Amino acid sequence: MRVVAKKTLREFWELHADCKEQLKSWYDEAENAEWKSPADIKREYPSASIVANNRVVFNIKGNSYRLIVKINYGYGIVWIRFIGTHTDYDKINAENI
Repeated sequence: MRVVAKKTLREFWELHADCKEQLKSWYDEAENAEWKSPADIKREYPSASIVANNRVVFNIKGNSYRLIVKINYGYGIVWIRFIGTHTDYDKINAENI
């Protein structure tokens, strides 16, 4: 998969160093993944939430942080749509961000 944009993750972990390694690991795993459907993601990340509009919510650092991505399975592209604390996540609509 091609993940767009690592810069978003980097800027976040510079402010929240406690999740740096988890975000780097997620990025590397996503870059090397070949997700063709939500089922492929659920096999690797059972705690991930599949939501509408091709969005997937990943729990980062024991659910302290949430990462929302939008995926185009056909083209193999993952767009970072949101990374934030659980409190920040509660203020948004994961399906539309």
